[in-house]
Amino acid sequence: QVQLVESGGGLVQAGGSLRLSCAASGHIFRIKDMDWYRQAPGKQRELVAGITRDGVTNYADSVKGRFTITRDNAKNIVYLQMNSLKSEDTGVYYCKAEIFEISGRGDYWGQGTTVTVSS
Repeated sequence: QVQLVESGGGLVQAGGSLRLSCAASGHIFRIKDMDWYRQAPGKQRELVAGITRDGVTNYADSVKGRFTITRDNAKNIVYLQMNSLKSEDTGVYYCKAEIFEISGRGDYWGQGTTVTVSS
């Protein structure tokens, strides 16, 4: 059974940094795209950053220049380095991955990790 587990969230002051990790485990044949989403209190979940297997990245305008997404294909891990954090970055951060198993493909989500930025 495929599972995604995020870690690295916490409380940080505005201007600080955090690094989130998301590790995929299970009977994985191949992982295609990996993404980070976030959901702020009272708001809809939004895409923060995405990365293809080949390393092509895309970012929400609100985080460009501050966040960096990377991945380790050998370890099935995706990272999100968050610098110059702002109070509006507060929310629950989820990773999502398009995973190919022997039996087929599916989109999987982690359980989320909470980021709180104090001003």
